[in-house]
Amino acid sequence: MSNEMNQQPRKRGPMGRMGRGMQPGEKPKDLKKSIKQLAQYIGKYKIAIFIVMICAACSTVFNVAGPKILGKATTVLSEGLMEKIRGTGSIDFARIGTILLFVLGLYLMSALFSFIQGWIMTGVTQKVCYQLRKEISEKINRMPMKYFESRTYGEVLSRITNDVDTLGQGLNQSITTIITSVATLIGVLIMMLSISPLMTLIALVILPISMGLIGLVTKKSQKFFRAQQEYLGHINGQVEEVYGGHLVIKAFNREKDTIEEFEKTNNILYDSAWKSQFLSGMMQPIMMFVGNLGYACVALTGGLLAIKNVITIGDIQAFIQYVKNFTQPIQQIAQVINMVQSMSAASERVFEFLNEEEEDQTTENPADIETVTGAVTFDHVQFGYNPDQIIIHDFCAKVKPGQKIAIVGPTGAGKTTMVKLLMRYYDVNSGAILLDDHNIRDFNRRELRDAFGMVLQDTWLFKGSIMENIRYGRLDATDEEVIAAAKAARAHHFIQTLPGGYQMELNEDASNVSQGQKQLLTIARAILADNKILILDEATSSVDTRTEIEIQKAMDNLMKGRTSFVIAHRLSTIRDADLILVMKDGDIIEQGNHEELLAKNGFYANLYNSQFEDIVA
Repeated sequence: MSNEMNQQPRKRGPMGRMGRGMQPGEKPKDLKKSIKQLAQYIGKYKIAIFIVMICAACSTVFNVAGPKILGKATTVLSEGLMEKIRGTGSIDFARIGTILLFVLGLYLMSALFSFIQGWIMTGVTQKVCYQLRKEISEKINRMPMKYFESRTYGEVLSRITNDVDTLGQGLNQSITTIITSVATLIGVLIMMLSISPLMTLIALVILPISMGLIGLVTKKSQKFFRAQQEYLGHINGQVEEVYGGHLVIKAFNREKDTIEEFEKTNNILYDSAWKSQFLSGMMQPIMMFVGNLGYACVALTGGLLAIKNVITIGDIQAFIQYVKNFTQPIQQIAQVINMVQSMSAASERVFEFLNEEEEDQTTENPADIETVTGAVTFDHVQFGYNPDQIIIHDFCAKVKPGQKIAIVGPTGAGKTTMVKLLMRYYDVNSGAILLDDHNIRDFNRRELRDAFGMVLQDTWLFKGSIMENIRYGRLDATDEEVIAAAKAARAHHFIQTLPGGYQMELNEDASNVSQGQKQLLTIARAILADNKILILDEATSSVDTRTEIEIQKAMDNLMKGRTSFVIAHRLSTIRDADLILVMKDGDIIEQGNHEELLAKNGFYANLYNSQFEDIVA
């Protein structure tokens, strides 16, 4: 496509990418807003979340009750040993066995409720992720062209893949962990108080120490999680860009520069990733150290109380288990906090994308596109991708239905920009574009674009059969109609020579057919679509002269009775145009048919003759 396609100014980063990456140390812009929006999605599954909470509570009750009951078995065993030593009795193994079977039943019930809780929560998480991906996919179709022309594909894809996956994993683990951990803390605290308030007080001393250390680590790690998620998107964009243009990179020997640029971005990602993961990994050893201090204090106090016959040996065993169970949920909450930070950073990027500006898809009382005949009027059109940088100054032209209009001019004159305005990829700054005396703003965007068929210089084919790629122009077309369109585009012959013919599978970038063949397939697709207005932007630039003549014949038949806009650099292909608009610096400087413009001996004549100077020489 012509260079004016890229005239919109961009903030460029390494290798031409959008330079909007977050600097290491930047915090989330609006964390509370992201969490609130995420809560709205989760709120749709209130009943499921409530069941999860019930299951978590039941699982916790059964799990927390186990150590104290198991401690009774230890007490029975220790008392039996003492009686056996004194010769006054023996160990009651039957009672111990009953207690152990009962405890086993408790743990099995706990595991069952835990399984149900995890199964339900996984379903909720996947539904939320599915909904987010669906909304992102739908959002893409409602967003203006300027968004995608100022960002790399990889950055957009990162929102759908990495960010949604990170959000899903964090959501699945964080909610269940928080519910279980809080329930366990409460349950364990109650059981500890029932055994010994004094030992419980000693165990609770470790809490402020733990929370203080957790808060310190969290504050340090939060900024690095955001940077890690942001630069992961930049890495994806860079890899996608390099992979797509690896032939050009090799042709210009830019491998070294490409690697250097990648390493710069990768170093920032590495720096933020290892710092966030290192700080996250510090949670466990810190909590273990604090927990061990608690064990030592509890063991010492418990031993003294047991000597004084205030508590039993089984109570000490149970209490030590509770201390472990008390510090474990604190560790889990600490880990979840890090996970929530990463999840929040990902959700912020997802919702930031979903909150981007959208095109107006519908219009009140829209004009009927079905009655359009193809008359187009450009009425003093003025446009600039930035309001302070006008590139189309005063474009005026009147096109009758069925006319073939050629738009010519040097690179950067604004030819493709006019096509974008006609399709309402952008709206004019002032003036108007009329379609059958209706301002194009009076049509719904989707209906307006249904009236146009496009064949661009940059071909686009997807992974699938040749039949499916041509049928993309009209999905309800029969095989016979697809073949007829291929014949009209002079593509039928080469398709038959391919292995599999129309059922041959094109690979991801359609590199298993030539550039000229790809162009023929896109032309066949446009023929099949049978739109009222055609736009051909350098449609024959990728084919040889003989094939170009064949395509031109097919195009002449296709354009009969249809308004056609042809952008061409090879002026020999538009000599039969009804009207030629000669553009320079965003304005029409000449217009007329081929003979009239040659007779003027002006800019067009010089442009046309310059293409044959070498031949004449």
